[in-house]
Amino acid sequence: MSSATPTSARVRRLPVVGALRLGRPSDVWFKPALSVVAAVAPPSLLLMTLGRLDLAPYTMAGSLCALYAHNRPYAARAKVLAWVILGMLGGLAVALVSASLTRNAVVLVTVGALLAAVQKAVCDATRVGPPAHVILTFVSSAALFVPQTLGQVPGHLALAAAAGAWAWLVGMAPAPLRPHGPERRATAQALHAAAACAETARGGEEGAGARSAAYAAVHAAWQTLLVVRNRPSTTRRALERLVMRAEVALAAPADADPARLRSWARAVRGTGRIPRTGDPRREEDGLSREEDGLRPDGTGSRPDGAGPCRTDGGARLDDDSLRRDGDLLCERDELVGVAAERAVTPRPLWSRLGPLTPVAVRSALGCVLAGYVSLALGAERPYWALVTAASLYQANITLTWSRAVQRVVGNLVGVLLFAAVAPVAQLGPLALVLCILACNFGAEALIGRNYWLGSVCVTPLALLVTELPGFQPTGELVTGRVVDTLVGALVGFLAAVAVTNRRAGRHVERALTTVDRAGEHAARVAADPSSTPAALEAARRGLAAAVVDLRATADAAAGEWWQRALPQERVVLAEQAAHRTLAATVRRRGLLPDPGTTSTYTYTEGASP
Repeated sequence: MSSATPTSARVRRLPVVGALRLGRPSDVWFKPALSVVAAVAPPSLLLMTLGRLDLAPYTMAGSLCALYAHNRPYAARAKVLAWVILGMLGGLAVALVSASLTRNAVVLVTVGALLAAVQKAVCDATRVGPPAHVILTFVSSAALFVPQTLGQVPGHLALAAAAGAWAWLVGMAPAPLRPHGPERRATAQALHAAAACAETARGGEEGAGARSAAYAAVHAAWQTLLVVRNRPSTTRRALERLVMRAEVALAAPADADPARLRSWARAVRGTGRIPRTGDPRREEDGLSREEDGLRPDGTGSRPDGAGPCRTDGGARLDDDSLRRDGDLLCERDELVGVAAERAVTPRPLWSRLGPLTPVAVRSALGCVLAGYVSLALGAERPYWALVTAASLYQANITLTWSRAVQRVVGNLVGVLLFAAVAPVAQLGPLALVLCILACNFGAEALIGRNYWLGSVCVTPLALLVTELPGFQPTGELVTGRVVDTLVGALVGFLAAVAVTNRRAGRHVERALTTVDRAGEHAARVAADPSSTPAALEAARRGLAAAVVDLRATADAAAGEWWQRALPQERVVLAEQAAHRTLAATVRRRGLLPDPGTTSTYTYTEGASP
């Protein structure tokens, strides 16, 4: 039970078949797939028309930024895309300048490895992704081995910046049509996860996995809703109420109605009216906004039975004061803590980079060794071995192994696909551009099912890009790619094994301490009759975030090798205690009946809700 008890180092069983199992496609798989085609096509076709298709790799570097931030609200997406484009330009600038100053392959591989480590750490710390650092590393590593002069660098960077600006416009294009699309999707996922948790509870199963997944989905929904720190719109407030209903369902899953939760989730998707939830203890939860007395734009009056409307100070508002500057000022009590949370300053970037040191070291070591081995085997441009190694590193060794299996299988199948497509692509510039667009679409459409399936299209895409300056022998490209893939996967995984994350156990201990403190604070606030709704809401949200972080930290540590035993029993007990406290805080807000007033739910010590 104690984390201080050492155990002998042992190698866990590593999955092979399980790593290749296909999952369900992403709900919005078509969005990045269509976005990257829309971002790549115009610059490439324009260069083809001008007879300068050799410059297309630089515009494609900017166009690929359209793959990012599809899960972010548009106000946040605008900033994230801008930072991604700047990060891409920074890495590309370093690579182009390095390539113009030296042709020493060892130096270039070293620069590429350091860039890959920095890109991996920053993307993980800022949670930019998918596709996270892989695209940035692909762009910078490939540019290292393209002959350059210093005089060419500004022009090439300008092409990438122009394509990046176009990619930004493509990423923001859906905003006028579906201004709250990402928030709606996140809310629907939270409701679906809460419904699955409730179904598990009704079936008499323990459902620890379903409960953890539901809390993670709800936490992700809150992060999506709260990432925009300006004054929330009426639609966002309605979505916040729905997420609150998901939290209520998690507090008392046996009392929740899965059918109603799924019905709300279906209604939230698209552009239709957002259903009114009302008081979770009353039956009129399913009233539409029109039945609630509010028109779809948020204007109108509330019915007498909907409960009093209050400002943050608690004063009643009359119907004429419900609207001001297009925002609904009437908030139900359960939302008063949201404004306070929006005002919380995010943790500084440097504090989030510290725990990622082992992963960054793995990335640097694995990439540089993979590049050196590829050079020793005679490769002229070993960037693919470097990129393969960089793409492997996940939260722990077990996940890194799974990614290595997926990468190797996907790349080997991908080179066969390239061998079949190459004769068509070599018919002319237009055929080459169309094949590149098809591979871009296929990669993003399939990668959500499993990484290896997306790699089947990524591999021919990367090989086709190398042919933009001029066609090359297919046999040489295929042979070089297979060798570099095997070298990158093998050396990269060995580097992950060599650089052990011995801090994993300490991270779990710190996460346990955080959960304990957050639980004690939430319990004190819930027990204090004078606690304000805002204080209770802030304490509850802080505890929920700590529980989600504990589960993620424990799962990441469980996949590491060569470390002391993890306090698994303490983790489970801490989660159970936190879930009981979360249920108590929800009940304290009056959103659930007190224990004993319902025959279907009992709140007993030692049993998680």
